[in-house]
Amino acid sequence: MATTTLLYSSFSMPAAAVRRSTTASSLGFATSQLAGLSLSAAAATSTAAVAPLPKHHHQLQPIVARRICPFTGKKTNRANKVSFSNHKTKTQQFVNLQYKKLWWEAGKRFVKLRLSTKALKTIEKHGLDAVARKAGIDLNKK
Repeated sequence: MATTTLLYSSFSMPAAAVRRSTTASSLGFATSQLAGLSLSAAAATSTAAVAPLPKHHHQLQPIVARRICPFTGKKTNRANKVSFSNHKTKTQQFVNLQYKKLWWEAGKRFVKLRLSTKALKTIEKHGLDAVARKAGIDLNKK
């Protein structure tokens, strides 16, 4: 019985904490409803300084190889799979990307690329240098 009252009291805020939370929220301070405590400016200054998040923290994520052809810009298409009963289910139509080693005449070496089959046909027709130049890709890095 004592544990149930302790659990109940830990999740409910006392009347004094409710009064503090209304003043704290009007001042812009964070309150914790689970513990019944309010964080104030004095508590924030007494703790160790926390480094603020960088302005563009989403740029710190690791770079992941996406399913996009760098030469043609082809990417995944969202489509509906339609059944006989006309029930539509969202599906994804992926690009046919292949890893291919191509001979680069200007660099006198092979270049390993991940490109779509459409880009392969275009490279066979126009040449690797012309297609890479048009797409703005520097083959020296690869």
